[in-house]
Amino acid sequence: MALFKEILNSGESIFRDTVVLDYDFQPKLIPFREVEQKQFAISIKPLLQGHNGRNLFVYGAPGIGKTTACKNVIRELEEETEEVIPLYINCWKENTSFKVFYKICELLGYKFIVSKKTSELFEMIRDKINKKAAVFIFDEIDKLEEVDFLYTILEDIYRKSIILITNYRDSYTEMDERIRSRLGTEFLCFRPYNEFEINGILKQRRDYAFVSNCWDDEAFKEISEKCTEINDVRIGLYLMREAGNIAEEKSSRRIEVSHVAEAIRKVEEFHVKPKDGLDEEMQMLLSLIKEQTGQKIGEIYSVYAEKGGDMSYKSFYRRITKLEEGKFIRMEKTAGKEGNSTLLHYQANKKLTEY
Repeated sequence: MALFKEILNSGESIFRDTVVLDYDFQPKLIPFREVEQKQFAISIKPLLQGHNGRNLFVYGAPGIGKTTACKNVIRELEEETEEVIPLYINCWKENTSFKVFYKICELLGYKFIVSKKTSELFEMIRDKINKKAAVFIFDEIDKLEEVDFLYTILEDIYRKSIILITNYRDSYTEMDERIRSRLGTEFLCFRPYNEFEINGILKQRRDYAFVSNCWDDEAFKEISEKCTEINDVRIGLYLMREAGNIAEEKSSRRIEVSHVAEAIRKVEEFHVKPKDGLDEEMQMLLSLIKEQTGQKIGEIYSVYAEKGGDMSYKSFYRRITKLEEGKFIRMEKTAGKEGNSTLLHYQANKKLTEY
């Protein structure tokens, strides 16, 4: 009998490397994004030839590899040359011109910049970058409070490629016309992963992160299916880690279906971003939908206008769509005697078990 073979001994672990389960982890190979990575490279390539680069507007749903694919190309660029400086800025944190320029100065190695003004910071950036070339990657551009820094970079940096990344296609149309006309950008749409691709990505991370043969096939299938339903790889990585931790807590050498089920139950809420990360206007709309949940979108817009809201219906609808993409609300299409309608449902407490 093998009564004790499935019990972990003291000091044993089913994990090989938990870092691989971090969403920010950069694998050497990015499966199923070869076409998109090639497009990044094509935009940057002119810089290697002494010319100005192309600008790229990248969009697609959350959690489908936009940032990961871009960073992988940048890593290869760093291995290829020192004459092109890659500068990655997350606009969720750096959301004003001053903060953007301050962060770029830090990336360029400047010290003692606390007392510098925005214009002084840019002068330092310009003086260094114009001796070489640069790739500017601005991620989550929909979080920017203003985009004046883009105009400055477009005007005064000689050889550059600007890559803008967002979940929302309409972030481009909301930009100032003077910036759009100077960008002359090309567009790159990241399609969602299909079931086969999600399964392949999770298998790749599983094989790096865990010791061999510790996953029950049905347990892993459950995670893959849950991840496919939500269409966000990040939740699959999170559940793999949690299921592994639960298995270790129970001194199990195998990750079973029961461990995955417990991991799913532990996730009380799932949002692509925390609610606190929404700007004031989006927070207000979310509160309004919470009060009016289940009502037609037109009726909710009327309440919004009565409360002094000055957005056009088109702008209102775009922001509602963003809330849905972030999984803060659900839009329900209905058909009735009066025609088609869209109902809005607040779902801040939506659980993974409800998918």
